[in-house]
Amino acid sequence: MAWTDMVTCLADCLARLEVSNGSGPMDVEAGFKHLCHASRELKRRNGTIFLVGNGASASMASHVAADLAKNAHIRTEVFSDLALITAVANDIGYDQVFAEPLRRRMQPGDMLVGISSSGNSPNVVNAAAMARELGGEVVTLTAMEPGNRLRQAGGLNFYLPGGTYGLAESGHAAVLHHWIDMMVADCQG
Repeated sequence: MAWTDMVTCLADCLARLEVSNGSGPMDVEAGFKHLCHASRELKRRNGTIFLVGNGASASMASHVAADLAKNAHIRTEVFSDLALITAVANDIGYDQVFAEPLRRRMQPGDMLVGISSSGNSPNVVNAAAMARELGGEVVTLTAMEPGNRLRQAGGLNFYLPGGTYGLAESGHAAVLHHWIDMMVADCQG
């Protein structure tokens, strides 16, 4: 694929971003406003945004957590410590590497942002279920298939109809950076 075709493909994917909540589809701008409002309220209460994902999504979770903490002054946490991951994976199961730490750290009203290109990563889906059980808000970023498990588990969902990991990951980075930029502007304004 030529570069210009790839850019066109990514732009098309981003333009077709779908946002939904428990009531069904919602306007994309309304979805971002809801996310920012929830983030502001969480910051006001000194709550925590937990971010989880695997592979490139784990890298994005870590990057976004750093940007939100440093630039938007929001308390964030990721579960990327190697000792924690390997201990939970070995002793309990890899499908619990995010849910188990959440069980001990999440407070009602905190937020979980689950990032998964496929939307079917068992450890991210289990984290979403645990967050809901603990009274947390669940925000999801998924792609590939619209009926994926993570999207079904979220309270606010950002779905990109990208059929490749490249489109999904690039698109998720754009969505997450838009959120960061909105929150940073809020701190500066």
